[in-house]
Amino acid sequence: MRVPIIAGNWKMNTTVREATNLVSEMRPLLDQIENVDKVICPPFISLAAVKELIRGSSVKLGAQNVYFEEKGAYTGEISPLMLAEVCEFVIIGHSERRQYFNETGEMVNKKILAALKTGLKPILCIGERLEENEADRTEEIVTEQLRSSLAGVDYPSGLIIAYEPIWAIGTGKAATGEQANETIGFIHGKIAKLYSDEIAQALPILYGGSVTAANATEFMQQPEIDGALVGGASLKATEFVSIVKLTSQIRANLSEES
Repeated sequence: MRVPIIAGNWKMNTTVREATNLVSEMRPLLDQIENVDKVICPPFISLAAVKELIRGSSVKLGAQNVYFEEKGAYTGEISPLMLAEVCEFVIIGHSERRQYFNETGEMVNKKILAALKTGLKPILCIGERLEENEADRTEEIVTEQLRSSLAGVDYPSGLIIAYEPIWAIGTGKAATGEQANETIGFIHGKIAKLYSDEIAQALPILYGGSVTAANATEFMQQPEIDGALVGGASLKATEFVSIVKLTSQIRANLSEES
């Protein structure tokens, strides 16, 4: 079984002081939970401070975005070389980046290639809009997003995929466990066709979209879902820890049954 991953995307929330307070509250509790990879993705300004706070712990660090050039006259951007000194993971292609900042499949692809070249582990976000879901175009949309995002990626070592139906992000309306499991199973199948069965079996795919401690069990019990990319709930220490703990318990039970 793939090791489950619970990643917290803090988005544009928390000052440096708030971020360090949140990490200080979560770290000792998260360190007690085994068999789950725990990743937190604070804003850029807090990465260095958070890195020091989690040094020596089981908590891993990620960024929320990256630019595809290593350096240059790109005011306001952060390069993969800069991030590689601070964190291990980076979220790429989040629907909010695509929607509000007009990120195209080509831009996402450049970011994926740049991150992999630098040794960062991308968390590639894909997912369909509500009207696309209702038109039964989910498989078509995620297939196109995979194709464009992974163009030129010969071997996706370190890649993580997060399936995030756009209609479920920040709306309180999550997909059902069965819906998410079916789509993530489809994505695993597409990865097998793009690369190999071996790579598909090793590549973790998370679910994201209004995941909370109240509904986490429904998702983590599904065989194709390897964890969650958590938004708002990751800003509450007890809520995020609960999701991680539930995931650990469920996977332990599934391992015993198998």
